[in-house]
This record gives sequence, structure tokens and C-alpha cells, in this order.
Amino acid sequence: MTSKAQQFASDNYAGICPEAWAAMAEANRDSAPAYGEDNWTERASNAFRTLFDTDCEVFFAFNGTAANSLALAALCQSYHSVICAASAHVETDECGAPEFFSNGSKLLVAASEDGKLTPGDIRSLATSRSDIHFPKSRVVTITQPTETGQIYTVDEIRAIAAICRELGLKLHMDGARFAHACATLGCDPADITWRAGVDVLCFGGTKNGMAVGEAILFFDPALAQDFDYRCKQAGQLASKMRFLAAPWVGLLETGAWLRNAAHANAAATLLSARINGLPGIEVAFPVEANALFLRAPASLLRRLSDRGWRFYTFIGGAARFMFAWDADPAVVDELAADIIDLARSEAIATV
Repeated sequence: MTSKAQQFASDNYAGICPEAWAAMAEANRDSAPAYGEDNWTERASNAFRTLFDTDCEVFFAFNGTAANSLALAALCQSYHSVICAASAHVETDECGAPEFFSNGSKLLVAASEDGKLTPGDIRSLATSRSDIHFPKSRVVTITQPTETGQIYTVDEIRAIAAICRELGLKLHMDGARFAHACATLGCDPADITWRAGVDVLCFGGTKNGMAVGEAILFFDPALAQDFDYRCKQAGQLASKMRFLAAPWVGLLETGAWLRNAAHANAAATLLSARINGLPGIEVAFPVEANALFLRAPASLLRRLSDRGWRFYTFIGGAARFMFAWDADPAVVDELAADIIDLARSEAIATV
């Protein structure tokens, strides 16, 4: 197996972008008050309020699992349920953390090929039972983009929010790659969050150029009551909070949050264009953000792995390639060249 200069199995492989790194270095020059009483935390919080054009409550967590789980727990009691897509990260990849931090709120999952929830899915699950023997529906959570890289449009989010309001449900958005959705839609971040009816957003930084850290934004301040205590109890109150907050300042104040996402999206689009129409393979889902899922014969995927490329096949067996802020177009071309070569050799072998 040859060693590759860069891998695309996960956007978590990437390092820290220059803007986040510079802000961290600046924050490290002097001492500062602990536990979020520093200027960096205030500056980052205000940068979010400016970006979203609203006076939201902002909290910082170390990772997405904690951000999602604590946000959902703040919206639920233990006898409530959370509606999500079957492929949602909160259902498949958080080790029961949403249930743990909510003291047992049940996840109700809807089957979905592309990972999107629809108003019909929500209505069906929320109204399936109303007796006291079944957890009462309380929250809907959507992933933007979905686990398959699909984007909810502004109209789709508004439609989901409308059914949530009709049924008395809160709407949470898992935005681990929220910036990538904004880059695709070319919209104001507020347009796909609070203006569309989202109550709480978990905005991902780790997958967009930061070393660690997610932000939790409550657009309705009343929902954030005592959330600081919840973070402390869960081990998410950083004593040196400025080092969680400063990278956000670097990303938000310079616009790097959006540039990074647009670059990552472009890398996925580049690979899609290069391999389009090859015999025996297909792109499993439309490329709308920074992910590409390649459906191909198992023999081709084995040979691609033998050439040193790493990828995951946990969604329908398709090989997932994720592109980060630092994706090198030359290495993307190298990957495309190997896929093209293998696809053509597979086609010749089957003649």
C-alpha cells in the first residue's frame, strides 16, 4: 500500500486552518479570566450574534456529541421523544449520549434514503400514539447537511418548522457541517435557522478548520435557562474557555468559516465531475456539500484501498469521501485518476 499525501476518508483528518491557529496564538499571549469570563469568549459570542443578526444565547462545547446531546436534553424531559432520520448522527454515532444526557428521552426514527426528514415523516411519528404509555413527542432534529451530504433548502426547513409549530414541537439543527450548507445555498445563516423556525443550532467548528469545538446557539433565550449548569455537569465547561472561543473569532471575523466550506464543497464537486459517466460506478447521492459517496463493485473498492486510499462504507456500502478546508485539488485529481483507471480495467475484465 502506497502512502498518500492527503486522505479524504474524513474531514476530521485536516489540521487547523491559519485563521483559527492565529487566533489561538493571540489568545495565548496573555493570561485571562477562566470559565468564559474572558474577552475572547465575549467576542466570539458577539460574532455569532452579528452573523445571525439576532441576540441568541451562545455556549461552547468540546465536540458535536456533547453539543447535540446537551441541546436535546435541554429541550426534553425523560418521558419525551425526539424525532430524527434513521441515519442521523444522534441515532447512529453518538453511543446513546442523547438518551443518557436527557435521562432517557427516546429517539423515534424515520426511514429515509437521503437522510432527510419530511413534514409527513414528522406528522406520522408524532401522531402515531398519544396515550400515556408511549413517550410524548417533544423535539425534531434535522442534520444540515445530512449524513449523505444532502442539503435542506430554505423552503424545506420552513415546512418542517411549520409542522413542528402545529404539533407543539421544538426544532433542533445538527449543524456539524452547517457552514457547508450555507456555502451551497448562498444564503444568510439566519435564513436557514431562526428565520425559518429553528429553535436551537449546533454549529460545527471541528470539521471546518478548528482543532476542537462546537457552538450551541439558542435563538429563543428562554430555552437556554440553566444551560450553563448543564454544560458544567457534563464536563463541557472549559476552564480555559478562551481557547475554545478564540478559533471562532478567527473563523467568523475573517470570513474563513465560509471560505473553508466553499473550498471543501468545490473539492467534492471536482471529484464528481472527473468520474462522471465511468462504466460500472455511480455517485450514490447528489453532491451538494463536501461529501461524495461512490457506489462501485467490491473488487474495485478493494483495489482502490490497495492503492492506499482510505474511505468508509458505512452508508449503503458506498465509499464515502469527505473533503476538508485544506483539500488539495492535485490530490483530488490523483484520486480521480486512480478511480478512472480501475473503472476502465474492471470494464475490460468483464468483456
